[in-house]
Amino acid sequence: MADIRKLINQIALAEAQLCATQFLAPCVKGGRVRTRVAGMVYTFTPKPSKFEGWGIFQPVDEKTAKVVEEADLPQIAEYLQHFSQIRLRLTHQLRGQTWLAYPVNEADMHQRLKVVKPIAVHLVTEGVAFEQIIARWNGQSCWFEEVDRRTDPAIVETLESAIKQLTSVEELQFKGMTPEIRTVYELATRPIDGFTQPQQDEKRLRKALQLGGGELRQFHDRGDYWTVDWTTADGFRHSSAIAKTDLTVVSSGICLSGRDRDFDLQSLVGVMEQQD
Repeated sequence: MADIRKLINQIALAEAQLCATQFLAPCVKGGRVRTRVAGMVYTFTPKPSKFEGWGIFQPVDEKTAKVVEEADLPQIAEYLQHFSQIRLRLTHQLRGQTWLAYPVNEADMHQRLKVVKPIAVHLVTEGVAFEQIIARWNGQSCWFEEVDRRTDPAIVETLESAIKQLTSVEELQFKGMTPEIRTVYELATRPIDGFTQPQQDEKRLRKALQLGGGELRQFHDRGDYWTVDWTTADGFRHSSAIAKTDLTVVSSGICLSGRDRDFDLQSLVGVMEQQD
């Protein structure tokens, strides 16, 4: 009985300390905050509930903690120093101040976290897509610390330019590119209109035909090849089977004496124009 009373007294004391305690914590929009008082972990709903950022909180009761003020940079830096540092490159914004990012060095991330994967970074207050950042991992979540000023800014400019030109992941190539950067580009382009596989296929076929002087009408996926409907410059319509791997002709749609595979889609335009 004495042990039970002692435990009750300890809990009552901890609750009294709780209401008199202020604590620093990061908070994502719609999330909750935690602190440890007298060896016990407490989880609170922030007030206001839409708060997002680093705050100094004070418990109102066992379930709610109000924001007293926003934390300053030295306080945030001191908090983050307790956790592992990792370098990531931002891909795209998920919601609010939460971004998806990918490790700059896969081997380093595997050594630190025992896993290599895209990771959500919270409270990203600066930076743009493809920016390299320094973040901290607390074992459950990843928190933004700062933009990595030591990286080459030309990488961001190159990748932004590639997106504007709708450059596919396969076509992406520049000096200093790493496998990790290619993965970042792939992750960044997935949500963007124009980068789905059918759209990339259409761009590839249209470009080949335009170089030869033709124009794409429509195409259909047949597995290893496409059936491509197109016209020559003078308006004659053709339907040809084109290999996906290298755009060589599987079947031109006319008799080429068994030499269909000697041509690709671009050169086929000229052949068809002569036939017409």
